[in-house]
Amino acid sequence: MAGMGSYLKKHTEALVKDVGIEPACELTGKSKATLGRYYSDNPEHADRFMPIDAVVALEKAAKYPHVTAALAEMQGISLSYDDRRPNAERKGGVNSDVIALSQRFAMLMSEYQQSIEDGVITVNEAKRLLKETTGLQQVLIDMKLHLEEESG
Repeated sequence: MAGMGSYLKKHTEALVKDVGIEPACELTGKSKATLGRYYSDNPEHADRFMPIDAVVALEKAAKYPHVTAALAEMQGISLSYDDRRPNAERKGGVNSDVIALSQRFAMLMSEYQQSIEDGVITVNEAKRLLKETTGLQQVLIDMKLHLEEESG
């Protein structure tokens, strides 16, 4: 459990930092010290985790559901998070999905090429690669939905 606890604490910290410490205190009704204990790696706080209602409140305000995604990954579950907020529904179908897929793949390969130039993928480069991979995954989900519409 030690590894899993550390993993959850890392994602809890990412969630709090995504929202901001002051807003996180307001949303959860917890103090800065209490929130800090939830993601502290000090041995005396090893068994302290953020309550689920606090996670829900923070994830509503966050750019990404950090803790929910971590819990899913720990169970081998794949989630799809669509952070795109288009002003209008996208027209098209499978044909436009194929074009979007090739564009996203090209963007991923471009990021990858830049990331491996020096032989080391840094944390920031890994984050950019993850963002592009997630974008590619979303295009595939859109394509799957369009194919299901057309076949059914």
